[in-house]
Amino acid sequence: MLKWPAFINDYRKLEPQILSVIIAEFFIQMVNATFMNILPLYMTREGYSDEQIALFIMFRFLGVFILAIPLGKLIKGRPLAMYFYLSSVCVPLFGLLIILAFSLKLKWLMYSSLLLWGASFTFMQIPISPFILRNASKENQTAGIALSYSTWSFGGILSGVLIFILDRIDAELFNERNILIIFCVMGFAGIFFLLRTRFNEALQEEPDKSGVFSEKTSVDWMLIGKALIPTLIIATGAGLTIPFISLFFEKVHHLNKGGFSVISAIAAVLVAWAAMLVPRIKQEIGYKIAIPTTQSLAVISLVALATTQLYNQYSIALYIAILCYLLRQPLMNMAGPMTTELVLKYVGRSNQEITSALTSAIWSGSWVLSGYLVSLMLGVNLPFVSIFLITAALYAFGVFMYYLLIVDYNKREKEGKIES
Repeated sequence: MLKWPAFINDYRKLEPQILSVIIAEFFIQMVNATFMNILPLYMTREGYSDEQIALFIMFRFLGVFILAIPLGKLIKGRPLAMYFYLSSVCVPLFGLLIILAFSLKLKWLMYSSLLLWGASFTFMQIPISPFILRNASKENQTAGIALSYSTWSFGGILSGVLIFILDRIDAELFNERNILIIFCVMGFAGIFFLLRTRFNEALQEEPDKSGVFSEKTSVDWMLIGKALIPTLIIATGAGLTIPFISLFFEKVHHLNKGGFSVISAIAAVLVAWAAMLVPRIKQEIGYKIAIPTTQSLAVISLVALATTQLYNQYSIALYIAILCYLLRQPLMNMAGPMTTELVLKYVGRSNQEITSALTSAIWSGSWVLSGYLVSLMLGVNLPFVSIFLITAALYAFGVFMYYLLIVDYNKREKEGKIES
């Protein structure tokens, strides 16, 4: 008789309403993964330069940055289900508008649809971790956050496999534009799982009606700032690299959309598997070893990946780049659920919603800045290897700052300042 792997049991106990929201998040992340990998290639086919692509992608993250902090204040003490519905409708809808804008070459529609598309993600990204911490039992919280974090990987798996199959069936019929349309339509499926769910949310606090920086607010800005410094450093580095990985493989190693989609799908499988092991890893070795170790190994893999450009004239360079990418992805991403839980527990319940919002704002704001910097770097013909090595240096510094945060977390926990 077929048995589930032991770690799967950590997820089978999750509350039904949490599972439904995570499934809806999966369909949104499937659209996200497809656009992350295919949109730069589609824009290339439409005649846009690398620096133009970087600038356009920047607007997606600008949308998240603008909305994140107001939304974080708005959701405190309020029901969250309506935001999940909103995201499940708007993400695929504005995705279709992005495709239309580039097809018609309407710049105003390109910028506005990318801005609104990015903003639509916030309605899922920001509330979901506080939703899990509010509504999951204590023993299910880590599993819920880990599974939510894994939706990016599961979305990437399905996206990568289907793109590869469609590319093999008919590469011309299923070109970049049509693939993006197909996945946008599929993205609407998340609404079904939300509609069939009875939400019974736990509301622990009164809604916060004060201004974002009002003196009346209970937000501990000093504590939140301390918790988010490592995130700021890591996010800035990631923005220099992650949106441009598909371009790196195409420009440096001449890997087409079908080939890169397969690699992305394999990487997503590894990321999902690694992320779902997080509850067991955390239980066995704790934050202090797990987070710095996995992230440090990821930095080493990124350096090795970047330097393949220096000898890309040899066929072995592609295989080394693929191997390093497949190592880097799970190692860096498996720390994500742990750092999310660490930061939210560090700041305490009264600060969780605004911290989740600020995390999204930091990631998006950093990626806006990074996207602009990459457009400048590519404009002066700076090679990808230099850009990726800058990322590695930022990652290394961020890992050290996470270590210091973990030390302080353990100290505060012993002093009874961390809420259980």
